[in-house]
Amino acid sequence: MRGTTVLPGTPCAAPRDGEPPVHRLELRLPEQVPFAAGGFDAMGPMSRADYPHRHTFYEIVHVVEGSGVHVIDTGRYAVRPPQLGVILPGQVHHWEGVRGLEGSLVLFTPEFLVDGADDLDLLRRLGERPWADLDEAAHARTSRLMEELAEEYRSGDDGFAGVLRSLLHVLLVRAVRVPGGRVVAPPRGLAEEFLRLAPAAGVAGVPVRECAERLGVTPGHLTEVVRQATGRTPAALLREARVREAQRLLVATSLSVRQVAARVGFEDPAYFCRFFRREVGRSPGGFRKHHDHPVPSLEGGAGGS
Repeated sequence: MRGTTVLPGTPCAAPRDGEPPVHRLELRLPEQVPFAAGGFDAMGPMSRADYPHRHTFYEIVHVVEGSGVHVIDTGRYAVRPPQLGVILPGQVHHWEGVRGLEGSLVLFTPEFLVDGADDLDLLRRLGERPWADLDEAAHARTSRLMEELAEEYRSGDDGFAGVLRSLLHVLLVRAVRVPGGRVVAPPRGLAEEFLRLAPAAGVAGVPVRECAERLGVTPGHLTEVVRQATGRTPAALLREARVREAQRLLVATSLSVRQVAARVGFEDPAYFCRFFRREVGRSPGGFRKHHDHPVPSLEGGAGGS
């Protein structure tokens, strides 16, 4: 997609066999600002991609016109504007059967955030509720912010990166305030470090003990701190990350259950099936069948960045 983490014209990151393509954001030169903002047309055809793919960046989308379905991981969200959505790095998403889709997008990488810990926590919370209906007042506020972000990005005037970071922070805070969300104090210190580590560690099957070693604390201390900060144990958060990635692969790829098991760190497919059933309440095959919706082929037509 137009806008930040690679030079213009660089192809998408090559996915592992059978997995969705990975889109990266192009760099805006010469400033190399890891950010882009504008309407669907300004962002290019990839902004309406109808095949499953992942991002290495965050995407916030404000939909003002159109119909269809937005698919994020295993969730299917009807397009009924005005709405606000967020796609986190690593999530699999695509647009399905959309007509007249219009609106604006903000794309950025984690390092662009004005207040790393707080903003990352806001994004994590938004990711738990990735598609929200906007009332008239929230829609008007969001429209103004998205317009300001796009205008500032286009202008490139002196100090524009700082203005973009500040406006983005306001957008995140207000997005969490949309009915159904709330602003709370983010985890700090050790709990914050663990939450950064957990997604990749969970997918790789790294145990709590090893995570504690990486962070220089005992497993017991890590468990106590993370539970106090999040209300959940490190083990539960690691399992959640592992299950979420397995669900993505089952729904968005044609990989066999054995291959999915291997992708999420299980040498024994039978053990993976028992683990998955225990966590999800369905077998991997049953889960895939339940979420079986025709999607465009991952072969061909999936280029771009």
